Amino acid sequence: MDEVVLQGGVANAGAVVRQGDHVLRPSNQHSATIHGVLQALRSQGFDGASSPVGIDDDGRERLEFIDGDVPLPPYPEWVRTDEALVSIAVLIRRMHDASVGVDLATGTWSVEMADPLGGPVLCHNDVCLENVVFRDGVAVALLDFDFAAPGRRVFDVASFARMCVPIDDHVNAARFGWPEQDLPRRLRLVADTFDLDTDDRRELVAIIGRTIEMGGAFVRRRVEAGDPGFIKMWAEMGGAERFDRRRRWWAASRPDFEAALE
Repeated sequence: MDEVVLQGGVANAGAVVRQGDHVLRPSNQHSATIHGVLQALRSQGFDGASSPVGIDDDGRERLEFIDGDVPLPPYPEWVRTDEALVSIAVLIRRMHDASVGVDLATGTWSVEMADPLGGPVLCHNDVCLENVVFRDGVAVALLDFDFAAPGRRVFDVASFARMCVPIDDHVNAARFGWPEQDLPRRLRLVADTFDLDTDDRRELVAIIGRTIEMGGAFVRRRVEAGDPGFIKMWAEMGGAERFDRRRRWWAASRPDFEAALE
């Protein structure tokens, strides 16, 4: 069958294709582990991720295609709503719950975006809007588990919130199509959806600061390694100033988020 390029992404831009009922994308050293866990999650009743088919002879992983809408920047209005945000949170929470019954102790995992403390549940670690499939404005599936790894629930919540609330200054956020919003209120909405207690809410804010640093360091590593997709994004998004501005903004805005979560 013909292969149709699926738009979006940075690291694998142009390399993810649809072929009939399947998606083909570059595999990596962790793909076998991820496939095993995705199959185990499905056996636990979680249907919010692609079902793996296998690794082809050419080295690409093959997964079942999930029909729906995947938003690309500048993000459309329907995916910037509170309802869309809550639906992603509900989906992630379902994944966390299902993974409690899955063996995460074997295999190999990426450490690039992982919780440094590890943890008892599967964390996606890269839930941006381009990695979510929606139907009628409701999140139904997560894509791209390349950076998934065992971790704490609150760590995955922080990573997701940073990209989907989003926890970002207006200049950076506007480049992705985000209008000015009450971001502390949206973070409170995420924390409420996950039923985070007082200690978890304090930890959430602390981890967000760390994931801001981790995200910036990750992009810089990819740029320095010569990755063309990240070099292009680095230039279009303002280079190092993008991350410096975000850090300054977070330092000034953090008290507002802490107050909203009380």
